[in-house]
Amino acid sequence: MKRLTRKEEELMQALWKLEQAFVKDLIELLPEPKPHYNTVSTVIRRLESEPYGFVTHEDFGGTHRYLPKISKEAYQRQFLGDSMTAYFDNSYKNMVAFFAREKKITPEELKDILKAIEKGE
Repeated sequence: MKRLTRKEEELMQALWKLEQAFVKDLIELLPEPKPHYNTVSTVIRRLESEPYGFVTHEDFGGTHRYLPKISKEAYQRQFLGDSMTAYFDNSYKNMVAFFAREKKITPEELKDILKAIEKGE
């Protein structure tokens, strides 16, 4: 699976949230300054093409309604897996320790994670 750029990911986040959308709907969810319609249209078509394959569409006369072809969860798994391999020696322990050292996770959150692991969630 291809890694998305920041702009592509922003667009996919909007599409995952809406579940299906026309370009104008996606633009509404994007942060200011809003990109031009043609820019969003070009990026979404690129996300539909190979080697991406992240998006599909339905025809509505002269316009398209776009739908995600890959789930947010599937992308998260791939993205986190690649990051773990590249930055944390393929170790969840190293990854969690990094966030703890950077104070990005609290002791209470770590306890909640341990409880979830013990429960098999």
